[in-house]
Amino acid sequence: MLDEILAGRYFAEFMAMAIAHAVAVISPGPDFAVVSRYSVRHGARLALWVSAGIGTGILIHVTYSILGLALIINQTPWLYQLLLLIASAYFFWLGWNAIRSGPEPAAAPIATTDKVTVNQIRSENSGAAADSVSQVSNGRAFLVGFLTNGLNIKATMFFLALFTSIISVQTPISVKIGFGVYLAIATFIWFATLSLMIGKTRIRSVLLSHGYWFDRLMGGVLWLLASHLLWQWFQHP
Repeated sequence: MLDEILAGRYFAEFMAMAIAHAVAVISPGPDFAVVSRYSVRHGARLALWVSAGIGTGILIHVTYSILGLALIINQTPWLYQLLLLIASAYFFWLGWNAIRSGPEPAAAPIATTDKVTVNQIRSENSGAAADSVSQVSNGRAFLVGFLTNGLNIKATMFFLALFTSIISVQTPISVKIGFGVYLAIATFIWFATLSLMIGKTRIRSVLLSHGYWFDRLMGGVLWLLASHLLWQWFQHP
């Protein structure tokens, strides 16, 4: 399968698909908002689990696209509208959780002695703050990423276009599966890189010092996306 792709027979399809996917995946959207929030609020480790969930969610879109279900969804108005409502409700819920998060409680004053440096106190307070915001399990973080991508109706339309216009109907199923695996891995790599960049101690500490407002910003982004989906629901015949 890999030999067929790299040998040139399906290489043009692969490159066109890879470029289209790269443009789509780096564009701001619900995946970006959720990964950014988790990177700042909970650190790189949990953000990596979110990224893994997003990458796995890609396989859902690939599966129903290969089976032709994406076309059925697009041509079945009530089903399409139902998915719009579900996705909109989920993004509103994610946004609400982000917006209602409050600032971290201030650390209690610590009496200093000659043996305790200011840097040590700051380090301890920073660690306590990190522990206080990292109360989310790996499984929950993975599920958030999986649902965020899996319920994204925009992703449904993207994969419908991908598997009907760029990838030929005559392309063997085995090659399409290979394309899908690439899309999932490439998506994970992008968001994992983003997680590690934002989750770096220095960058995260700066953003975390304003974490309350950063959460609200990401929540606002999710609400805008949810509102857009809801508007599409109203506009759809």
